Amino acid sequence: MEELETECITSIKEIFFNFGENYFDEKNVTQLRHALQCAYLAEEENSTPALITACLLHDIGHLINKNACSSIELGIDAEHEEKAVEFLAPWFGDDVLFPIRWHVPAKRYLTGTDVGYFSLLSTGSIRSLEVQGGPFSRQEIIEFEQIPYFANAVKLRRWDEQAKSPSKTTPPLEHFIPYIKQSIRK
Repeated sequence: MEELETECITSIKEIFFNFGENYFDEKNVTQLRHALQCAYLAEEENSTPALITACLLHDIGHLINKNACSSIELGIDAEHEEKAVEFLAPWFGDDVLFPIRWHVPAKRYLTGTDVGYFSLLSTGSIRSLEVQGGPFSRQEIIEFEQIPYFANAVKLRRWDEQAKSPSKTTPPLEHFIPYIKQSIRK
């Protein structure tokens, strides 16, 4: 178990160290700051360690895929959520992986169910929403509500949109390591 934990923590730290200072979305916040803000919002709401971990790692697929940002600009969905789940699957269970996997469809869900949500989207989120298929239809909404961890994916998505401030102060990455450790599959 200790070896698995060490491998997981080392890999995550290396990715954030090597690629976390890349800019996210509209170039006003780095990938690392976005991840920390999202995790901190979850922590402030007394979320589970698994959901806090999911918030921290939800966009790691952008960091391990060098073409992720240019893909959206070219009108291609880079499927960063799927890349994240593939990368994280050796260490985490569904309580971490499903909210990450479903945070993109959760944006489509929210734009199809919450009339005010679209106005909260950043320019980058609007652009990616178009590439990812736009708001859900009524049938897609019904189907999405049946998936495991759907509610956590929606929570993560809401925090995701709020986690784009260039000035919000958060604890450092080390602060969130205990949540990651608690979330690693036993």
